[in-house]
Amino acid sequence: MSEPSQPTSGGFARKLPIIVILCVAAIGAFTLRDYMNFETLAENREALLSFRDNNYVLTAFAFMAAYAAVVAFSLPGATVMTLTGGFLFATFPGALFNVTGATVGAIGIFLAARWGLGDKLAAKMDTGEGIVKKMKEGIDENQWSMLFLIRLVPAVPFFVANLVPALVGVPVSRFAISTFFGIIPGAVVFTSVGAGLGAVFDRGETPNLGIIFEPSILLPILGLCALAALPIVLKAVRGKKGL
Repeated sequence: MSEPSQPTSGGFARKLPIIVILCVAAIGAFTLRDYMNFETLAENREALLSFRDNNYVLTAFAFMAAYAAVVAFSLPGATVMTLTGGFLFATFPGALFNVTGATVGAIGIFLAARWGLGDKLAAKMDTGEGIVKKMKEGIDENQWSMLFLIRLVPAVPFFVANLVPALVGVPVSRFAISTFFGIIPGAVVFTSVGAGLGAVFDRGETPNLGIIFEPSILLPILGLCALAALPIVLKAVRGKKGL
């Protein structure tokens, strides 16, 4: 008779990073929602600007680290962080700092999901339905195009765009490159809004986040979406012709 197999801690250890992320995200959703807002930024803007002027390099690295943590742990306030990048560092290099912080955070949750969830959840996604399954099928068919598309389309939640590629075998380098360049258009728009926050606060107003839907901004982004989707469309058309 063979001896019964002993349980190992390997399964739990692999899931620990994603468990920590989910726990921190849940706690942050309740504890930080009243702090990660424009009112907090307005109240502390003089102190932030003074610290930046006296410690520019430290402020830049601290900001990117904080942004990465917000993204990696899915904490509230990612939009406020993006605008803060513009407020503190102007459109450039603020956009670069925003994109770098967001990309590092995205890689963190990508690796945690791949390590902790792996093949079992991927198998469930194969038999599932809805937008996640469609994204998985699209990524499987044409990784580069689909990865850029889910970054460019505002309707795809950032957390989902980080999670799905981790479960379909996307290489880390490909995920990092597509994330960095794919989020640049939106990041530049919101960073530029943040660069003008000083005047907005002086007037006692809140920033216009609907600017991304103005035709002069939305149409170029949609053009990039169409360009990213073109290889997918061409492959579909060629597949139909081959039938």
